[in-house]
Amino acid sequence: MLKGLLSVLLVLGTLTSTMGKPEKTAVKKEKRIPQTLSRGWGDQLIWAQTYEEALFWSRSRNKPLLVIFHLEDCPHSLALKKAFAEDKEIQKLADEEFIVLNLMYETTDKHLSPDGQYVPRILLVDPSMTVRADITGRYSNRMYAYEPSDIKLLLSNMQRALKFLKTEL
Repeated sequence: MLKGLLSVLLVLGTLTSTMGKPEKTAVKKEKRIPQTLSRGWGDQLIWAQTYEEALFWSRSRNKPLLVIFHLEDCPHSLALKKAFAEDKEIQKLADEEFIVLNLMYETTDKHLSPDGQYVPRILLVDPSMTVRADITGRYSNRMYAYEPSDIKLLLSNMQRALKFLKTEL
């Protein structure tokens, strides 16, 4: 009997507490873009979280690794990001043939900064974990730097990395 009475009181208490609350009015919020590992470089691409994970994927899938070093508030990084994300050929090639990683911090691997630490810079690493120092941008003082106007050169360098993969490894 006591259990029955407690059950009835619990149900009544629950009902009255939900009935007494005022209705919530719908508050319009801005539509937020979900934060992904892409950080705006290509949301449809599958991005590695860490350099170590990217190297593992590169080796196990026999695909070259594209490493992008950038900073969130750097105007040069933002401009390159926009050009990279909007270029359909690069996005398609990166999606189908590359392991991709973008980093906003330096790694402990000194091979990833052969000519210094600057942003933005893009390096290619083959599945044997060798940084392709021979695939560079157009600048002699920042060999791995690319600008939005260099997007076709980057595409060409990505294609060269794939050719090397087929002929050298």
